[in-house]
Formats: sequence, C-alpha cells, structure tokens
Amino acid sequence: MSSATLSTPLRVPPAPSGRPTGPVARADQRAYVRLLVVLDTAVLSVAVLAGYAARFGDRAPIGSEIPYVLVAPGLLLTWLVSLKALRCYDDRVLGYGADEYRRVGTASLRLAGGIAIAGYIADVGVSRGFLGISFALGTLALVVTRFAARKRLHLARYRGDGWSRRVLVVGDTAHVLELVHTLRREPYAGYQVVGACIPDALLAPVPQRLSDVPVVGSLRGVPEAASAIGADTVAVTASGELTAARLRRLGWQLEGTGIDLVVAPALTDVAGPRIHTRPVAGLPLIHVEAPEFRGARKLVKELVDRTAAALALLLALPVLAVLALAIRLDSRGPVLFRQTRVGQGGREFDVLKFRTMVVNADALLAELATRNETDGLMFKMRDDPRVTRVGRLLRKYSLDELPQLVNVLLGQMSLVGPRPPLPSEVARYDGDVARRLLVKPGMTGLWQVSGRSDLSWEDGIRLDLYYVENWSLAADLTILWKTFGAVVRGRGAY
Repeated sequence: MSSATLSTPLRVPPAPSGRPTGPVARADQRAYVRLLVVLDTAVLSVAVLAGYAARFGDRAPIGSEIPYVLVAPGLLLTWLVSLKALRCYDDRVLGYGADEYRRVGTASLRLAGGIAIAGYIADVGVSRGFLGISFALGTLALVVTRFAARKRLHLARYRGDGWSRRVLVVGDTAHVLELVHTLRREPYAGYQVVGACIPDALLAPVPQRLSDVPVVGSLRGVPEAASAIGADTVAVTASGELTAARLRRLGWQLEGTGIDLVVAPALTDVAGPRIHTRPVAGLPLIHVEAPEFRGARKLVKELVDRTAAALALLLALPVLAVLALAIRLDSRGPVLFRQTRVGQGGREFDVLKFRTMVVNADALLAELATRNETDGLMFKMRDDPRVTRVGRLLRKYSLDELPQLVNVLLGQMSLVGPRPPLPSEVARYDGDVARRLLVKPGMTGLWQVSGRSDLSWEDGIRLDLYYVENWSLAADLTILWKTFGAVVRGRGAY
C-alpha cells in the first residue's frame, strides 16, 4: 500500500474533545426526538383549535350530542399515537431524505380515513368541516415544522455541534476510503466517521491511518474497536474476508450493545424508489429497477413543464420588460444572447438568455483561458471582466436565465434537468458522461441547488447523472422549491 494512503503511525485516539461519544450522541438523538414530539404536539393543538374555531366560531355547537370538549383532545392524542405507530420518530429516517415527510403525511391521511370510516360505521356525526380543516392545517403544519427542525439539525451537524452518528467503517482499504468520501460529501446526513477496521493482512505492527481516518483494529475485533472509540454505528462495506457467515456473526456480536449495524452495498447513486429488497432462501437480494426515460410519467412531466413555463412567462412579462430595458441602457449590444447548446439525444438548439457580457466576449475568451478557476471542461471566473454591471446582478440571482422559459415552452428544455452543455464539451464526453443527454437539460437542477459554479466538474457531473438515473416528479418539485433559496442566497453564482 502506498504511503499516500497509509500514513504516519498513531495510537488509537479517544473521542475528540468537544465531540459527542456514543452515549452522548444517543442523548443528542433522543433530545431531537423529544423536540419533534413537543413541536408536533404544539402545531396539532393549534390545528385542532383552529378547526374548531373555523367551524363553530366562539360558540359551542347547538343541538349536537358530540362532546367536542373531549373529541378535540382525543383527536390530538390519537394523531400523536398514529405518528408514533408509523415510526415518524425513528431516528434512522430523521434529518435525511423524503421518507420522514412521507411518513408524516401517510400517518395523517390514514388517521383521517380511519376516523371517516369509523364515524360512518358507528353513525357518529362528527362535523366534517371540523375534521377537514383540522387535518388539512395539521398535516401542512407537521411538514413545515419538520422542515424547520431539519434545517436546525443540519446547521448543528455542519458546525460539528453533535447530533451525528459516530461511525466505524469496516472493509477493504479502497472501499473504506470510498465510503468515507461519500459520507463526508454530505455532512448534514449525520454520519461522522471516527475510525476504520481493515483486514489483518493490511495492518502494520503499529496503529496507522487511512487518509485522516485512524485504523483502530482488524475485521476480527470490530465490536471491541467500536466500543473503544465510542462509535454507535458500524458501517460494513465490501471485503473479501467479510463472508456471509462472518457478517451474520458480527450482527450477533453487536446485539445488546446499542451499536447499529449498517451494510453499504457497492451500489451507489441509486435512489430508494428504484431499490427493492426481496428475501430469497434467507438471502436479501437487492433488485434495482431500470431508469425510466419514456412512458406516461415522462408525458406528464412534459405537460407540467410546458404549462408551468407558459404561466410563468405571462406572470413575468413586466419583470422581463424591466430587465430588458436595464440591459439596453447599461451596455451596447442585443438584449438576448443566443448560444448553441446540446439537448436530449444530442440534438442542438439555441438557448436563450439575457445578455450579461460585452458583445465581443467570445473573442476575449482566449486571453482569459489561463485564468480559469474551475476544473473539467467549463470556463469560470469569479471576477470575469467580460461581465457587465447589470450582468453581475442578473447572474447573482439567475435572472439572466428567465428567457429559457421559451426553450421549455418549445420542448427543447425542461424546468428541471442536467445543465445544458456546449457542443465543445459534448465532443469530449466519455461514455458515462454522455448519459446526461438521455433527458432534456433543465433551467435548474441538482447542480443549481448544490453550489452552482462553486461545484467541481466531477461533482457537477455526479449530480447530473444522479438526476438522469433517479428523476421523479416529486424530486422535480423539491428541486424547484430549493432553487428559490439558492437564488436568493446567490451562492456560487458568477
């Protein structure tokens, strides 16, 4: 093994000062769950009271045999029990992914349906207006408060203030380093790698490190190593020595220790809805559905894109007129900038943007080539001298891309998709990167909400390929929502 991978020998360190050890991390997780319970109780109480007030005002219902003074708190309690029953407080889904929101919505809808059916069977005439308003407000409030709590959780994880799982990674060296890189790429997920265990043959006579991760033991002493460094999660990745029998035995050894066992398959960048686990002869087989590039869902996406683009153009006409006037007054040249880009299937089209540079920008590019601030096939400069005064403002808030709504209306682009590449970029694509052309490019996408120009070429490609493989209408709505925040912050726009 190269010295670049396996570096200076070090003793197995205790948990870093100021960082939570296993029990403290567990306490952080329990505190977060308690916070969610308090928030849910508060917002549901307000929703139930609002439903009562909207339906009956400040007077008790006349002629009703229903004791709403008992029904209201009973509904609140039953709602909280329903959330608990559908594992909405399971710390394995809190703070990451859409499953948390999905469970909250499912619990509320199932409870509403159950109450409706029970009321019909028992012939109990609880006010439908009261129930409808309560459930509508309550479900929306639950999702909003979960979103706000998640943002607080992510901020705490970014700052290193705890709230994260302490992870011991187990496997071959190459796979350990790959998993460490993946987990650190998204620190808000809450997996803090604190150590690694590798095969016996790779261990030196003294303790060592993989990159900056301390090697704390071999595959034969995983439970002891996890306990020594205060890990609360063991993440197992690929290794020739980790047979099925040894992995099963590791699960038995971790029973009753409070340490979770996580198995990280070699399958990466595949979203949950495409993955299905089926037990066959005691073996959990992972079935991966093929990406969907045509069919009814694609037709719905096309319809949604074009309809939304038409409505957005109508609403934005006054803004477009003001921006066009500002561009005309600021510098010489046309208002719109046309540039050939490559779309779905390699078909070229003219993308429309508001002009943000001087008219001879392309001619000046050769002089600035040595000042490129990004890697890969793109040219980016944080202080590009070709950008006009108005252009800097337009770029900061992505207002220069509003004319692309016309491209969406014409079916050349989508609202959400990969970044539209230049022909010169596509000419240098290898086989993997070319998969970006399987779907229409988008006005926004994962690259837009994840840092824009601050992203490296590799990360931008990874995000685009992830979208191509795992797109969905729900994901599109989420990206569009996040785009507003990314645009307002203006981070990575230059």
